Amino acid sequence: MKKITQITLIFLIVYSNIFAQQEKGIIGYNNWLNPWTEFKPNKVEYASPTQILSGNITKDTKLYKRDVYLLLGDVFVTDSTTLTIEPGTVIIGDYNTKGSLTISSGSIIIANGSHTDPIIFTSSRSVKKPGDWGGLFILGDAPTNKFGNKSSLNYGLRTSTTKSISYGGDNPYSDSGILKYVRIEFAGKRTKDFGYFNGLTIAGVGEQTIIENIMVSYCEGNSFSILGGNVILDKLVSYKSSINDYEFNYGAQCNLNNSLAIKSPYVSGADVARSMYIIAHDQKEEVDFSKKQTFVNAENLTLITLSDDLNHDIKIGLVNEAIYIGEDALFTLDKSVISGFNPAVIFDKKIKINNENLKKIRFTRTYFNNCKGNIFIKDNPNNEDLENWYGNSIFFNVYSKGDDSETFIDSNNPKYPDFRLRINKIMASNYVEVDD
Repeated sequence: MKKITQITLIFLIVYSNIFAQQEKGIIGYNNWLNPWTEFKPNKVEYASPTQILSGNITKDTKLYKRDVYLLLGDVFVTDSTTLTIEPGTVIIGDYNTKGSLTISSGSIIIANGSHTDPIIFTSSRSVKKPGDWGGLFILGDAPTNKFGNKSSLNYGLRTSTTKSISYGGDNPYSDSGILKYVRIEFAGKRTKDFGYFNGLTIAGVGEQTIIENIMVSYCEGNSFSILGGNVILDKLVSYKSSINDYEFNYGAQCNLNNSLAIKSPYVSGADVARSMYIIAHDQKEEVDFSKKQTFVNAENLTLITLSDDLNHDIKIGLVNEAIYIGEDALFTLDKSVISGFNPAVIFDKKIKINNENLKKIRFTRTYFNNCKGNIFIKDNPNNEDLENWYGNSIFFNVYSKGDDSETFIDSNNPKYPDFRLRINKIMASNYVEVDD
């Protein structure tokens, strides 16, 4: 009986330690990045295109794994059409015409890949680089905070009617389909008049849309851009984007869960590159303040800068803040990890530091690691008030200085890195001497 009791106790100690390791940052009994992600997409070779997608898709269409598809120019799924993509299908964005795919409002995409057979959007070039092609747009009729019920994308997409690029409405529960186990690589083309495309733009999309297990890698623009809408995002990965990993604007109401952003000081564009950029508007005059403003509720995120010499890269200005929060935006972050930034968080200088605003921007149970400073107001080096507020024990935030190898389970693995947090590691002997 005594032997059984001691063995049970050992099991409980180890079992509870597993949960301790998984409390903050991305979580899971197993490393959920395996095997559907790809951290060296430039080393993967795909077959040549066998089918071409161009113009408008106006009738229900299915793409099959047996074919490879070329996005030629700006392609639109319109007229309440459903585009179904089989698991394992490869869609290649044409470099010369800067191919893109837009799911117009009222139409649906069913891109339901699997963890062993993801759907892949990538570049047509043999030597792939960020910005080789456009990106993927999903548009819906969920609300934004702009005046009126409709807005239009302003990326210079070539379309025969503005209806194909319109988004927004009054249906927060609208369904634009499924995007699951999908990789988007080397997107983010640059346009002369409209800046960079994003890897995945989600505009006015409603909460019945399923968006999970999406990896955007080496995007020249933002990896993910959420414009208005009501969305639940789960298990997203942004890898080495040139600008922002996650950008929220125009009244987006978003729950972002169990997601990862990996920045590199050696991959950046002309704009400031951050993990999260949360704003309510570009200009106050364009939004209706009687509507809901941007609100991002984030839980179990891991935001990390991978650097060979972090202190040096911070010193020469290659590392920026992890999170930027704009005026009128609401943000909560819980049980997350912010590691290797300069600093961790910056508030827009128009945000007044008072109880009302601090209740709208919450950081709880979060692990701040290896950052040059924690939370600041833009252009103000004195952050004593913010340190005192967020450092209060009631928020359970933790501050540390640890190398990546000590902080994460296996961040240096070139093929299948594991960015789950490593804490309180317990080693138990395989043999325990007990009394009979």
